[in-house]
Amino acid sequence: MSNTAPQPTAAAPQRTATHRTVLMCKPTHYTVSYRINPWMHPEEPTDTAKAVAQWQSLVDVYEQLGFEIQQIAPIEGLPDMVYAANGGFVLDGVAYGAKFQYPERQPEGPAYMDWFRQAGLTVAEPEETNEGEGDFLLIGDTIYAGTGFRSDSTSHEELARVYGREVVTLKLVNPSFYHLDTAIAALDPVPDASGRSNIAYLESAFDEPSLAILRERFPDAIIATEEDAAILGLNSYSDGYNVVIAARATTFASQLREKGYNPIGVDLSELLLGGGGVKCCTLDLHPIGTGTSVARS
Repeated sequence: MSNTAPQPTAAAPQRTATHRTVLMCKPTHYTVSYRINPWMHPEEPTDTAKAVAQWQSLVDVYEQLGFEIQQIAPIEGLPDMVYAANGGFVLDGVAYGAKFQYPERQPEGPAYMDWFRQAGLTVAEPEETNEGEGDFLLIGDTIYAGTGFRSDSTSHEELARVYGREVVTLKLVNPSFYHLDTAIAALDPVPDASGRSNIAYLESAFDEPSLAILRERFPDAIIATEEDAAILGLNSYSDGYNVVIAARATTFASQLREKGYNPIGVDLSELLLGGGGVKCCTLDLHPIGTGTSVARS
């Protein structure tokens, strides 16, 4: 019989939920009629009514969490407008507009910029190709910017000029994870007492120099499984305590609980057929999104 006393299990950190304000677009005209990413198969049928119902379930979760939800009107002929995160990047009262790579999505850029102007934001019209918050993630005070498939690295330089903040380039190498928000989940909108914000990420989505950056800057990061990433489990949205994720990303849910977060699963399987998940449907309106925080344990 061992006399060794059992080691206490480290308590999960206390997390804080913050009020969020987001922009979303109802998938009224959603379908998969072309192929611009590996997820899309236009030869297979899609169910617009099911997509709307699943999207509404995401809206319902956000409302239950107390989020403020703004909506942009969907436009016929633009089936991917539901992926609002790609419509731009909003921070410090400035909206940096999107300039899409593929012609099928290019009209979305001006449509979102019109909404930003009507919302009273200053709009920085892009000169360089970029796909908004799909490739730009605010983590702490730093903007992490993806390139390799959609957003040109020159847009990162433009982004730095617009916001006067540090922009760190990360290169994506797996075509199934063509936007940064499919390969990284930003978990802490507001840094903790030590000034740090944590993330989850998929190692195989990045080249080695980018992995070195992530490992150095986020030593406590959650490393996602290939299985969870393959259903866009990392394409999630967090208020700092509640993390809304793909319902089938069960290992990721367990990893989040171990770190003190509260995972909430939603089924967006129909929207996954277009290559999008929770975060793709959610554009964070950072300048309005700061508010009273509530501690959770």
